[in-house]
Amino acid sequence: MGAAERDKDGSIAALKQVAAQFAVAVTPHVQSLIDPADAKDPIARQFLPDAAELVTLPHERQDPIGDTAHSPVAGIVHRYPDRALLKLVNVCPVYCRFCFRREMVGPSSIKNGSKGLSAEQLDAAIDYIAQHPAIWEVILTGGDPLIVSPRRLKEVMTRLNAIPHLGVIRIHSRVPVVDPARINDELVAALQGSEKAVWLLLHANHAREFVPESVAAIRKLVEAGVPMLGQSVLLKGVNDSPAALADLFKAMVANRIKPHYLHHGDLARGTSHFRVSLAEGQTLMRRLRGHYSGLLQPTYILDIPGGHGKVPVGPVYAEPQDDGSWAVSDPWGCSHDYSDPAVD
Repeated sequence: MGAAERDKDGSIAALKQVAAQFAVAVTPHVQSLIDPADAKDPIARQFLPDAAELVTLPHERQDPIGDTAHSPVAGIVHRYPDRALLKLVNVCPVYCRFCFRREMVGPSSIKNGSKGLSAEQLDAAIDYIAQHPAIWEVILTGGDPLIVSPRRLKEVMTRLNAIPHLGVIRIHSRVPVVDPARINDELVAALQGSEKAVWLLLHANHAREFVPESVAAIRKLVEAGVPMLGQSVLLKGVNDSPAALADLFKAMVANRIKPHYLHHGDLARGTSHFRVSLAEGQTLMRRLRGHYSGLLQPTYILDIPGGHGKVPVGPVYAEPQDDGSWAVSDPWGCSHDYSDPAVD
């Protein structure tokens, strides 16, 4: 339901209920991107609360991707053998209305007296990483890890750099496009001084997020030697068209960010109004293939509910046939026979 369609009195009461259940925060920068005259504004839809969030469907979950089942100590999620999440903080500069961790960030953590890991919890989390030599990559997430002070970020980076078996420190953040002023010289220096490879995955969902301020923040990171990948969520009313996705991925690539993942929407409570079907998502990916540069093609991903991991769910272009050959679809939907020469 768009803002213009809501009953005025009912809207206020409903939005208070939404705010009582889920975190709400919008930075001044994001506010400046919203077009108040557009009831379907894709920026507003991502960040402003909606009464539709009060609708919970039977299949929606409080922990849609199963973080809790894979959390051996506070702040750690260890689902895959070679990498682990380090959830440094439980707060963000903005709260996406479709967030899969919406039950774990914002008000609930603040009410419990903590915006992130205590000193003791951080010690235990880093000890866990140090004691598991199979962990090659640590992913700083949260909340948004770039909301912490540059001093604290540098301290965490220094401690992670001291773990010999780590090869990569990955950072998942929305800060460069929602609060770009935070990407200052001190923060960049905290990342630039790392002995381990540092990769930053930027979460952005619409081309209009790439305005001069965010572009400058991204340039500061890239020119400091921090490679960047992009991840996005497929969202109804935001980017669920070939044109919107192409514009988004072009904006990323033009700013030296390689589109990495396009996430299918997770089954978080109160997010059904954002969700498209897998079939629709596959059709959109087919529309990108062949029409736009390979640089613009992310992997379409489903995080299987219950903590069973991420898998590619993009369209299949090659199907085996009974005679041992293959039927291969081209980007325009035409089928072609292919006999695999490597098969005896």
